[in-house]
Amino acid sequence: MRILHTSDWHIGRSFHGHATLDALAGVLQELAEQVRDNDVDVVIVAGDVFDSATPAAACYPLLSRALGAIRDAGAQIVVTSGNHDSAARLGFQSALLRDGIHVITDPATVGVPVTVDDAHGPLHFYGIPYLEPTMARAVWPGITLRSHADTLDHAMGLIRADLVRRGGRSVAIAHCFAAGVAPTPQLERDIQQGGLDVVPLSAFDGVDYVALGHIHGRQQLSDRVRYAGAPLHYSFGEANKPRGSWLVDVDAAGEVSARWIDLPVPRRLVTLRGSLEELLADPALDVHTDDWVCAVLTDPTPQIDPMRKLQTRFAWCATIKLDPVGVPAASRVTYADRVRDVESDDELIERFLTHVRAGEGAGERERELIAEAVAEARVAELTS
Repeated sequence: MRILHTSDWHIGRSFHGHATLDALAGVLQELAEQVRDNDVDVVIVAGDVFDSATPAAACYPLLSRALGAIRDAGAQIVVTSGNHDSAARLGFQSALLRDGIHVITDPATVGVPVTVDDAHGPLHFYGIPYLEPTMARAVWPGITLRSHADTLDHAMGLIRADLVRRGGRSVAIAHCFAAGVAPTPQLERDIQQGGLDVVPLSAFDGVDYVALGHIHGRQQLSDRVRYAGAPLHYSFGEANKPRGSWLVDVDAAGEVSARWIDLPVPRRLVTLRGSLEELLADPALDVHTDDWVCAVLTDPTPQIDPMRKLQTRFAWCATIKLDPVGVPAASRVTYADRVRDVESDDELIERFLTHVRAGEGAGERERELIAEAVAEARVAELTS
């Protein structure tokens, strides 16, 4: 059976204030063509379908069109929810989708597979929706679930028990930080802090392939455990990471082989460094006039209206960072600088403590309490 493993579409996410819906729509249409060209049987979307628990109205038709195009290309689809998604909203849409599109958002269904048959028999797809430990305790009372690692371990135990009864080949789909992964700095939103949510690879023992989401860059943790990453670049920190999907073949014995298929990059990302005058005048930079540009200005004093000036040459200049030459770094770290690139509530609290406590961040127990408080607040948001 041939599987296309993708994840982290983040429909509705902006890029430094610029909408990405049109670019993402084009990339997902190309993905549908790849499904047709490669005779894919099943497409996996491993979480973070939307970028927000409350997507804008325009996000829903984009998802419907993308899933419809993939289905028309001949593949069934298995979608799970990620930590950015509202399981309730994503799950509600599943009842309206056509046959062959499976959206898994209910933790109570963990251990119940979507089964697809080929000439060699059944292959069971076990979708694990994002499992906030606070919510999972209500689903599995009496089970000690202190962290995301505990919760994934319990979910995989349910899957292994079901496999003993069913037999056959299997794929697990999850959305998490797995041990050995290298996240993009300031991009993937931490699920919790302090290492509590690093899921050991041993948790995924017992299945033939593990399709993971949450990390935006392609990564192979073992022959059978992989991240596909996001189909678009959502940060300058991932500018050099390829965009695409894993094309996975599972043979009659459950042996896995995989190869990478690139997706097109609608607009390249580049970071340019120099004084404002240098960036505006250097002819060697002409090749970047159609790229997304992050400009790192080295002028020792602030420049007047630098964004407007840069955009006269680089129409897609998206952000400016200041790194003045000759100015001691410590003297220019303000609270605004510390929190400007924060991607999670946990990180915001950590940096606030570091700022007001003369560089001393949260201790281990404080991180646990912060993580619990943020998790409870997220549960309230997702269930409201």
